[in-house]
Amino acid sequence: MPGIAPKASIAGMIAPKPAPAVAPTGRVARLHLNEGALGPSPKAVAAMREAAGRMHEYPGVDASGLAATLGRRHGIDPQRIVLGCGSDELIQVLCLAFLEPGDEAIHTQYGFVQFPVATRIAGGVPVSAPDDGYTASVDAILAKVTPRTRLVFLANPNNPTGTHLPAAEVRRLRERLPGHVLLVVDAAYAEYVTRPDYTAGIELVESTPDTVMLRTFSKAFGMAGLRLGWAYCPQPVADILYSVRPPYGVNTPSLAAGVAAVEDQAFQDATVAHNERWLPWLQDRFRELGLEPMPTAANFMMLRFPAGPTRDAVAARRFLGGRGVLVREMAGYGAPEFIRLSVGSEDDNHLLVEAVRDFLNGANQ
Repeated sequence: MPGIAPKASIAGMIAPKPAPAVAPTGRVARLHLNEGALGPSPKAVAAMREAAGRMHEYPGVDASGLAATLGRRHGIDPQRIVLGCGSDELIQVLCLAFLEPGDEAIHTQYGFVQFPVATRIAGGVPVSAPDDGYTASVDAILAKVTPRTRLVFLANPNNPTGTHLPAAEVRRLRERLPGHVLLVVDAAYAEYVTRPDYTAGIELVESTPDTVMLRTFSKAFGMAGLRLGWAYCPQPVADILYSVRPPYGVNTPSLAAGVAAVEDQAFQDATVAHNERWLPWLQDRFRELGLEPMPTAANFMMLRFPAGPTRDAVAARRFLGGRGVLVREMAGYGAPEFIRLSVGSEDDNHLLVEAVRDFLNGANQ
């Protein structure tokens, strides 16, 4: 409408409404969103169904049942856990709570796209720190700090690259950041990481007054459709987030499913074991085909394709889509030679490899 305009910080973000989704025909392998390959725990599904009978009731404001369950599982204080409608909501709430107009929030070159988006929505200025190859660089992040810096976002493991910083580097980052800067460690894929040098960030939250850890139920727990995430914070930060976020941002079925999912350790073990089996299998198959899969600590990888209009990543994504295999393009991240794909079910993984092989051999759709 004439005369109505958004605030300046988001003016360049306005995009047209997404086109209606076209219902796919035949089988579709959803390998573009890093969803859990095994789906949700059956116990979580049962708990959600039981909770549906209470949908007329508002959920508890503090979501104490799930917070207490997470506290027991991780040995942390449930009073310092803040739940949100996915970790996306918590990222936005952090920006709204701690960024004045013009304040800066640092993210890494190939970091999660929601970091700069949430920064701009809050009126802040996103600042990109260059990666070292495709891995976050502590020194590059520190070089971008100014008196206006208020937040530093670090996804570890990182999405979309799959790379991670070892615990010593994350601690060095925290130690070198000024005290007025809040470090936000987004550990959305922590459950998949089995490397001994990794930390999700709990001990940093425990030992420093200015670190927040984010986690999600969307990935290893297979509950992306329920939109459930959590933050572990210093108590003053938790109090601020509770005052800013919507009081009923997490719905009752999600809370019930979350409790059951956390308590189902056998299902979590099966999810990690599935990833440990099929991730290297996929990487080996791609190398046999002459492609370059990037190292990853998560449940997805970036896969480099050669240059050329008929064999590049754009053509590959189009071909795979025609075979019912959905993957993510990386041009928007400044890495157009890659696609990103998730570890799927056993059938999905075989379908993916067959489709990539046919594409490289010049087959028609």
